[in-house]
Amino acid sequence: MAGEMSFARVLIANRGEIARRIQRGCRKLGLETVAVFSEADRDTPFVAEADHAVCIGGAAPADSYLNLDAILDAAHATGAGAVHPGYGFLSENAGFAAAVEAAGLVFIGPEADGIAMMGSKIEAKAAAEKAGVPVLPGYRGADQSDARLLQEAQALGTPFLVKASAGGGGRGMRLVTDLDDAPEAITSARAEAKGAFGDAAVFLERYAPRARHVEVQVLGDNHGNVLHLGDRDCSLQRNHQKLIEEAPAADLPDAVRNDMRDAAVRLAQSIGYRSAGTVEYLYDPARGEYYFLEMNTRLQVEHPVTEAITSIDLVEWQLRIAQGAPLALTQSDVQFNGHAIEVRIAAEDPAENFRPQTGQITLWKPPVGVRLDGGVETGSVVGHHYDSMLAKLIVHAPDRAGAIRQAVGAIDTFAVGGVGLNLSYQRALLTHADFQAFRHHTSGLAEMFPDGWTQPTADTSDKGLAAMALHLHLAPAATSPWESLGAWRLTTPAGRPGAASYWGPSEDEPIRISGTPAELAATLPDGQSITVETAALTAERLSGRISDVPFSRITHVERIRDYWRIHLQTISGMMAIDLRTLEDQHLQRAADGPSGTDLLSAPMPGAVVEIRVAPGDTVAVGDTLVVLEAMKLLQSLPAPIAGEIAEIYCAPGDTVAGHAPLVKIDPKDKT
Repeated sequence: MAGEMSFARVLIANRGEIARRIQRGCRKLGLETVAVFSEADRDTPFVAEADHAVCIGGAAPADSYLNLDAILDAAHATGAGAVHPGYGFLSENAGFAAAVEAAGLVFIGPEADGIAMMGSKIEAKAAAEKAGVPVLPGYRGADQSDARLLQEAQALGTPFLVKASAGGGGRGMRLVTDLDDAPEAITSARAEAKGAFGDAAVFLERYAPRARHVEVQVLGDNHGNVLHLGDRDCSLQRNHQKLIEEAPAADLPDAVRNDMRDAAVRLAQSIGYRSAGTVEYLYDPARGEYYFLEMNTRLQVEHPVTEAITSIDLVEWQLRIAQGAPLALTQSDVQFNGHAIEVRIAAEDPAENFRPQTGQITLWKPPVGVRLDGGVETGSVVGHHYDSMLAKLIVHAPDRAGAIRQAVGAIDTFAVGGVGLNLSYQRALLTHADFQAFRHHTSGLAEMFPDGWTQPTADTSDKGLAAMALHLHLAPAATSPWESLGAWRLTTPAGRPGAASYWGPSEDEPIRISGTPAELAATLPDGQSITVETAALTAERLSGRISDVPFSRITHVERIRDYWRIHLQTISGMMAIDLRTLEDQHLQRAADGPSGTDLLSAPMPGAVVEIRVAPGDTVAVGDTLVVLEAMKLLQSLPAPIAGEIAEIYCAPGDTVAGHAPLVKIDPKDKT
């Protein structure tokens, strides 16, 4: 591609958060967007926000986002003049780039030859060596026979890596620490590489323990101009997949940093690179050396941290370069400001080996005041067909310590319901002493959590505050004198206005709430008591004073099937605390056992005024068991059968729903 390339409509061959990010870049330049989507993504935000949208196939990526022909057909049908691949899927597929250009469309990215060269790790390392970029010692030859690979492994010595030539993301990679294990490592790496990328070629490379992953962002145009936009550190990884990224790379000697940047530009220039790309390195602090890993010929997931410290919009420049515009910047124009951190937010359970989580998002309340690139919202369905990453949290501060604090604070206000996320784990990483002191490395998670990581749980005081929040949610402050004179107020025992009980999962003893918002008390099952003055639940915050000390915590309340979930900001982060009301308890108990004529139930919603029996009492048919006030009238509820009182499910002052179980009776005559 050379010269001016005119297009007014861009098809985005991707989904989720990156599709929305590219849409924002297009709107900035006045370009229309076309979303292509699978059947599974029909009701997603990126589809709704596009100017045009085309369904291109089923949920499986092979039927949709990897379907080259369907994507090109959609481009022609909608009049798109260019295609942006985003990242993942076909973004580094040289055949796709060539097909786009052959179809008379503009590919927003590098040329196909450059993608192909950098897509082969063997060819990429050869190009790096030619450009004078250091590479790790190893074997990258064309002879892929077992004998030759084992011979080279012996010469290289342990530890070393067997790596797939094609692909990435840790697929087709094996660490060998004992030469006896080399044959099996080579065989399994080949098999995985063939299955994942269609290419069984592998190479051998010296393994640098405790190394860091550092990368340099480059930008090139069609006029021979190439510059770098600084460096990033992406060393916090699980299974060779990044978790947290930051810019610039901290604790890096200036000489090494400058060499890395210059080498990245030199490599990009040597292959005539255009568009945004990333040169990735392995940095060995013990040796003070760095080595070329690979070049990603696309927009990186972590590009926002570079945008934050440079104020340069990478998507905008991808579009401008694709239109034929020269870079309007020189290297001296690129200025670096502060420190940025990106946290990948994924639907997975880190405590269960990062097991993916699926389901419908029932609550999505992200933090305010920070950048969030997300692909979901409340109501979105997280399926099993695509990557587990749902969003990226990006913060920017004057220094690294400030960025860490800001990232932790943002996580602490992020409430999500319906699907489990990795937010608590990411918080644990950010607050870990090794990360804060920059002692982490690419394989350091086992050192950071030698006994594994467990999900934090709420303490008893947090549960008490959660119960208060639910209490205030279910019984909001009165808005008129008549409401303040409700039946419950006329009949509750002295000293317990508005009393109610709330049970945690599988807990026999409740948290008891009593008092008024002016002075609201929570009595916990262990006997501990918390009193909050001027308690209020407003603007999704629980606030008040404890021992004359004001507090305010982000709080969200949602109904989940037969219980309530309170998302409460705590000192350990955002906690999800599940509670049942008395009504919920009754219904649960009724569902688990008591039913029929041996059960006294509330004929309508109301307040329990009096209970005239106790467990073990003998009663006759028609004896008054409970006095209920409903619609400001007192009702005496009689025993439906004769027998012995087995269990009482309520207490004076409780508010109960219609049909809620109240008393269980063991029949007098059992047959």
